[in-house]
Amino acid sequence: MSEMQATAMKTARPVGIWGYGAYVPRYRLAATEVARVWQGGKDHLPIKEKAVPGPDEDTVTMSIEAARNALARAAIDATQLGAVWVGSESHPYAVKPSGTIVAEAIGATPYVLAADLEFACKAGTEALQMALALVGSGMADFALAIGADTAQGRPGDELEYTAGAGSAAFVIGPADGCLARIEASLSYSSDTPDFFRRNGQRYPRHSGRFTGEPGYFGHVLPAARALLESLGRTAADYDAIVVHQPNRKFPARAAAELGFSPEQVKLGTLVDQIGNTYAGSSLLGLAAVLDEAEPGARILLVSFGSGAGSDAVSLVVGEGIKERRNLSPRTRDYLGRRVPIDYALYARYRGKLATE
Repeated sequence: MSEMQATAMKTARPVGIWGYGAYVPRYRLAATEVARVWQGGKDHLPIKEKAVPGPDEDTVTMSIEAARNALARAAIDATQLGAVWVGSESHPYAVKPSGTIVAEAIGATPYVLAADLEFACKAGTEALQMALALVGSGMADFALAIGADTAQGRPGDELEYTAGAGSAAFVIGPADGCLARIEASLSYSSDTPDFFRRNGQRYPRHSGRFTGEPGYFGHVLPAARALLESLGRTAADYDAIVVHQPNRKFPARAAAELGFSPEQVKLGTLVDQIGNTYAGSSLLGLAAVLDEAEPGARILLVSFGSGAGSDAVSLVVGEGIKERRNLSPRTRDYLGRRVPIDYALYARYRGKLATE
């Protein structure tokens, strides 16, 4: 299907976000620390600092924290979930699903769908799309979509500056009683090899000049434009936009090209404080916006996953947000509890030093 023929996807029955939750590890590695070890300089740093998991944290533990926060805001029991889907490119097991561990930990088992998803940085919104479809079709009343990743990057590589860690979870349910109604979504995909990791390789690789064009901008922009055109909307119809955040420059440029102002972008841009959280990137930004948004606010969410694809989602905040947003820690509560660490401790926590 070409861009000009694109039609927004809408569910058979109205659906929305019933609960959302975020989690960000407390440890922070400054970009100046990476530069000190590998370059000896401080110029042209892509972000300020990134979040680093502790030695006892991984994609599963972070997913559980975000899921519990989302369930608290949704005010439902975990047994009401019809599905638990975890999107990530850093699942702790090569053969063993993260989804079943998370489902068990939050009390959603045994009668529940559980699965892992992979699509680089848009694995989280991929899970969100599946949750919309499952609930929107009437096959389940509630579904949980999670995007989570740990900090991955070969020592000295450009990714080491930006590859952060965090998670975000969203409970999707019927529109009646939701915190934010999903209006429509649209996905744009192609085989563009801008970023990859073969089986057995420890660290992902990126294709340099392909990362921006035709990768990121070649998918984020057409996905967003096609959804806006299909809905008959422009940037002026939205209060905020959340775009995937691999660095501080890309989301700002993409939003500007779509006609959004810096103020519409600011609230959901967290990359300078926690880095690129991959599958959790755009979803964490959405959680931050929902923490502050007023009822009636319209939000545009646009993810990006290398390999490549973008999911664009339009949603409207409901009245229920005021009552239930304070039932769990806000995203910025996690940002404020930072503990700076140096490169040596980072290398130890991330197992970058071979000891055997």
